[in-house]
Amino acid sequence: MATEPKKPVHKKPVQKKPVQKKSVQKQPASKKPVKHTEPVHTAKKKPAPKNNAKKKRTKIVLFVLEIFILLIMVVVLYSVFKIEKVGKVNLPQEEFVINPEVEEKVETTMKGYRNVALFGVDSTSGALTKNTRSDTIMIASINQDTGECKLVSVYRDTYLNLSNDSYNKCNSAYAKGGPMQAINMLNMNLDMNIKDFITVGFAGLSNTVDALGGIMIDIDDVELKHINNYQKTMASDMKREYTPVESTGYQLLDGLQATAYCRIRYGGGDDFKRTERQREVLLAIFEKAKSASPATLTAAVNAIFDNDEIYTSLDVADILDILGDITKYEVVAQGGFPEESRRTTGTIGSKGSCVVPVSLADNVQWLHEFLFEDEEYSPSDAVIEYSNKVEADTSGYVK
Repeated sequence: MATEPKKPVHKKPVQKKPVQKKSVQKQPASKKPVKHTEPVHTAKKKPAPKNNAKKKRTKIVLFVLEIFILLIMVVVLYSVFKIEKVGKVNLPQEEFVINPEVEEKVETTMKGYRNVALFGVDSTSGALTKNTRSDTIMIASINQDTGECKLVSVYRDTYLNLSNDSYNKCNSAYAKGGPMQAINMLNMNLDMNIKDFITVGFAGLSNTVDALGGIMIDIDDVELKHINNYQKTMASDMKREYTPVESTGYQLLDGLQATAYCRIRYGGGDDFKRTERQREVLLAIFEKAKSASPATLTAAVNAIFDNDEIYTSLDVADILDILGDITKYEVVAQGGFPEESRRTTGTIGSKGSCVVPVSLADNVQWLHEFLFEDEEYSPSDAVIEYSNKVEADTSGYVK
């Protein structure tokens, strides 16, 4: 019985080729039938190439997304590195001076507002930390619920407490103690709660305007007489060329021209008119930034961070948040401190020509109504004390 079944297997190998094919087809299936099974699958399952194509496309899309995400991470990390390395400073929170009554207002009429100090220093060489007077002092108050912004210029020659119970022109606070002393000077005299600041020099402002492609400004006859003189001086200090402004009228100014325009204080109006020009330039930059592409905004940021031309307490999250919502913001009002009907000027002994608030307490009341729509604001005890001191020091010199 063992020999009989072997005979048909040896006698009919050719006739049972189909059987052998089937058995061969099954045996490789359990192992690695790549070459034998591919034709079978292709013949029986035509949709397979489409499925493979879909899988390939999915893999490609996922790969592209991964690359895109990695690029975003690189850009963010690069930005963080630059900000941390170049212009970011952490001010000690315990050193901020905020009048006690203001702490209460933060939970009522000042709630929802973010107040930032803006300093423009008289420097073409990147000296931004201190030992240079702040040519520009502004407060930007932002209603975080509505996006409405208000700008107030604090006149640099205003006679105030420098935050150390010595009284002089307020712009000397930055020169003596940098942004911390300048912020405390504003908080103490104006009943504010500022903890953030941005400082730029002439080069920083100039490069920002250039990166945005210039700004539109209306130049009058008086300004035309002085703008090129300021350009010439700054160009020499900054070792760069300048393009003279040759005519009056509404026109596109480049960075150096716009910075020179900010500095004009002759031809009437003195520092009061100059601060108007400074706010005009800031508003023009703001409007240009709102319509700029992400690439242009990045170039503008790089223009000042790459060249050590900014000094700020804001971190990368703050900056990204502001840039992300830039179209939401709108400047709805601007003004100067002391308010026009509540100020005078005079030469205060050795302190020189100063702007004198009449009175400081009345101006602070006006400021809070202007910024926070608080019509019933009462200045803090500290402000009343400083107000009395300012009056005592200046009454013999002013009308």
